[in-house]
Amino acid sequence: MRILGISAFFHDSAACILDGGQIAAAAQEERFSRRKHDARFPRQAIAACLRHAGLRPADLDAVVFYEKPFPKFERLLETYLAFAPRGFPSFARALPEWVRDKLFMKRQLLRHLRATLGANIDWADRLLFSEHHLSHAASAFYPSPFDAAAVLTLDGVGEWTTTSLSLGEGAQLEMIKDIQFPHSLGLLYSAFTYFCGFKVNSGEYKLMGLAPYGTPRFTEEILRDVVDLKPDGSFHLDQRFFTYCTGLTMTGDRFAAAFGGPPRQPEGPITQRETDLAASIQQVTEMILDRMARDLRATTGARRLCLAGGVALNCVANGQLQRSGIFDDIWIQPAAGDAGGALGAAYAAHHLHFGAPRTKHGTGQTRDSMQGAYLGPAFTDEEAVAALATAGAVYETLDPDQTANVAAELLAQGAAIGWMQGRMEFGPRALGARSILADPRSETMQRRLNLKTKFREDFRPFAPCVLAEHRAEWFDLDTDSPYMLLVAPVAEDHLRPDPDDQTSDTMTDRLARPRSDIPAVTHIDNSSRVQTVHDDTNPRLHALLTAFQARTGCPVLVNTSFNVRGEPIICSPMDAFRTFMGTDLDALVIGNLLLRKQDQNPELQTRYEGAFDLD
Repeated sequence: MRILGISAFFHDSAACILDGGQIAAAAQEERFSRRKHDARFPRQAIAACLRHAGLRPADLDAVVFYEKPFPKFERLLETYLAFAPRGFPSFARALPEWVRDKLFMKRQLLRHLRATLGANIDWADRLLFSEHHLSHAASAFYPSPFDAAAVLTLDGVGEWTTTSLSLGEGAQLEMIKDIQFPHSLGLLYSAFTYFCGFKVNSGEYKLMGLAPYGTPRFTEEILRDVVDLKPDGSFHLDQRFFTYCTGLTMTGDRFAAAFGGPPRQPEGPITQRETDLAASIQQVTEMILDRMARDLRATTGARRLCLAGGVALNCVANGQLQRSGIFDDIWIQPAAGDAGGALGAAYAAHHLHFGAPRTKHGTGQTRDSMQGAYLGPAFTDEEAVAALATAGAVYETLDPDQTANVAAELLAQGAAIGWMQGRMEFGPRALGARSILADPRSETMQRRLNLKTKFREDFRPFAPCVLAEHRAEWFDLDTDSPYMLLVAPVAEDHLRPDPDDQTSDTMTDRLARPRSDIPAVTHIDNSSRVQTVHDDTNPRLHALLTAFQARTGCPVLVNTSFNVRGEPIICSPMDAFRTFMGTDLDALVIGNLLLRKQDQNPELQTRYEGAFDLD
């Protein structure tokens, strides 16, 4: 059974192919189109997946879309009627697109399938529809290492559901409870994201990163006036504070009056109000998740938990949940957002529609079926050479046995390098296949990478990757974290005491203080978003970390996504070269090819500098 899963038309469109219940390939459209959060039909992602899987369109037994459009339109219509006449402008703006494209989704999908895969196949006979939160739940449970588990999915909204609680066992998956629109933890967090001046559906991780700079002084007010939180974790949002049902923004006048005035303007100064709001809504989010998890454990008796949906990318809350010990084990889908819906839709069709038994494909240390999330396309050295020659790049070819040693020496000398190896990651995290790497011991690296390489806000933290076998020596983390989805404290032995003289305590001053032996990856609260690196899923990154440790005694590197603000993570050798030349990266390693900035034509650097859309 070969199944193509598709998510599209909202944000982060993607494609996935299951072959006999095993993931053959998965990729997001943005990586090919170079349009961040591209929502269009994933034409290029489908082609890449077919190519890697070695399949022709005729080999596909089914195509599955990740949600159902009619219930979504019903929600739009019923919401308008419930709030009418308020909200007419937003309804009038949305209606033409729905009538033209989304209401008759089957017709649109068939048109795209014929254009992408060929008109000689009757795709109507092969097209299936999943449900949004079923797709999320399936993406969380079926590739997990668990035979049975509770499944929790949380995001903005699917058709009607915003939160779902399910039970999975073997090949079966059944939803037992849900929370419906407009009461949504994802939309609540997005409302605060908007109010603090960040972009909805992409800036939520900035709000999470801002939270440790603040004090949660608004928590009591949020829980008293805005969120009616029940003991079981269910909640009700007072819609008088929000405008997402009726307007083109997230919050209204009552929200502004409660929280100190109008929203922060994008790119405006960040004040104590924004840091305290971030800390408060982060605390509320963690409280809601904690109560949901405790109720789910008590009512179902499940010992293991799977998570998906956009809220499951909140790795601070994930870390708190993992440390709480409510469940014996937790597994989080690395592509937890809508892109992962393509994967879940294919899994749901395979097991629930076609009735295929669940066969475990997980091997090695991570035990799951995600293959380290390295599910996208790969490029040979020969393909990279052809692209680099066309671009006029200067490179040297390294002995494969020496690539890790050469890169480790550059890193130990203070270089920041682009690292492109093997299959591209699926999901929002760079996990060492399309990464920027640097020395975490540097006291200046965090600021340098933020301002001169990534072109982003200087408060933003960077994540460490660490050899899995040395995880416990460097971080207070008692489980592996291969997908960079758990935040944990830096181990006490590697922390440094605060300086006695703290007369100046601006955000810039606090950023400048070294807080640990790895300051470039230690956030203001002494935490890190940890990736554990395993030799069975990423042997090249494991070898590099091993070589770096041999030189420095430190088995940790800075690992951040190989892109700049406003750009998707790189996919191809040409994407890598363009980003390398447009930033202050010192070197680039593609497979066994090494490029040094000092060797490149200065005219090329001038051409690529300033070429990025940073919005």
